[in-house]
Amino acid sequence: MSYESVLRGQRYRFDTLARLLAAASPERSGDRLAGLAADSERERVAARWALAEVPLAEFLTEPLIPYETDDVTRLILDTHDPAAFAPVAGLTVGGFREWLLSEQAHAVSLAALSPGLTPEMVAAVSKLMGNADLVAVARKVRVVTAFRSTIGLPGRLATRLQPNHPTDDPAGVAAALLDGLLLGSGDAVIGINPATDSPRAVRDLLELLDGVIRRYAIPTQSCVLCHVTTSVDLMERGAPVDLVFQSIAGTQAANASFGVTLGLLDEAYEAASKLERGTVGRNVMYFETGQGSALSADAHHGVDQQTVEARAYAVARRYDPLLVNTVVGFIGPEYLYDGRQILRAALEDHFCGKLLGLPMGLDICYTNHADADDDDIATMLTMLGVAGASFVICTPGGDDIMLNYQSASYHDALYLREVLGLRPAPEFEAWLASIGLLDERGAIREVGAHPLTEIGRELAA
Repeated sequence: MSYESVLRGQRYRFDTLARLLAAASPERSGDRLAGLAADSERERVAARWALAEVPLAEFLTEPLIPYETDDVTRLILDTHDPAAFAPVAGLTVGGFREWLLSEQAHAVSLAALSPGLTPEMVAAVSKLMGNADLVAVARKVRVVTAFRSTIGLPGRLATRLQPNHPTDDPAGVAAALLDGLLLGSGDAVIGINPATDSPRAVRDLLELLDGVIRRYAIPTQSCVLCHVTTSVDLMERGAPVDLVFQSIAGTQAANASFGVTLGLLDEAYEAASKLERGTVGRNVMYFETGQGSALSADAHHGVDQQTVEARAYAVARRYDPLLVNTVVGFIGPEYLYDGRQILRAALEDHFCGKLLGLPMGLDICYTNHADADDDDIATMLTMLGVAGASFVICTPGGDDIMLNYQSASYHDALYLREVLGLRPAPEFEAWLASIGLLDERGAIREVGAHPLTEIGRELAA
């Protein structure tokens, strides 16, 4: 099937739905590198006019990647809920945009609609929306998950405390961990990217974090971001695994490049669920995604990077995760060239993930060879806070010394909570108050000597 539109007397033709979606996408370096981007701004506008007229139901009959050859496509179509889709089944993509911006779209109706939406539908409508539209609609959606803390409640912003170290040195990890806790970070998860995926090194980090959480009765969860096979092996050996982590993508081939299948994720989910380590909830999975991952693996099948990214969210929602975040600027300027492209991608990913029912957070970040700076971090952080992000990732000073990229800092999270009137997860907030880290206004108190400094002293020793 082909799609056409006429703009100022010139006819534009798009031979496939995938080509139409790619041409309608905002400019980004990854689509340009893949040869998928619109040739001109005029062609991009023409593609958006044509896309606005496409019925939403057409995405159920015209899969972008063949059903027979891709397990993510099969997952999307086999789990689609026609009853949930019914309220918008007669709309076009353009009509769906108008519905999302109307009073009919509210927290309850959007939650009910979510199982009826496919990633391609939400990716398509996002291409017709301005940044303010993406913020306004995403803000309406509430997705609440829980393990030892509750994530996604109204008026709350959680953080992932990321105490990475180039050699996984316990003293270095402890210093970054202490820094984050004293600044009220860590209610979403204390998550370490290990310098090595060796089971012994990962287990050492898991035991370090588990010891701190247990000793100080911190209502949070730990995660060492190793490969899912390492987590499965460690769970079998009795390691203290709270959350199972895995990077995922939107095609079978891209997931294969990560060494992942849906069957393997099923196995990990079942193993983690049986441990029953949560106290207030049972969400046990943590996924990371990012625009450009499928293209970098030559596994995008001619589909634009934002649409492929949205397909990864179908994989994530299969497992009812505690946390999902897009590492939006981490893959590099080959895919998102500058601050403007990174911001747009962040808003798209957050919007699409939340519409599909996911607890979306972000690593608001950039690599050092991208055309971006810390002012871009501040802009993205503020807009995503307004949009209702469930959590953000925080590093000491905004500088990850192991992965060598720039992210939000613990202080950035305090800024966002203050200016938007947001608070930590309720269980974590109560713990901060119980140890004297909150003042009478509920703000982080400046402290000198404090019981938490024992963490640093003990682990350094």
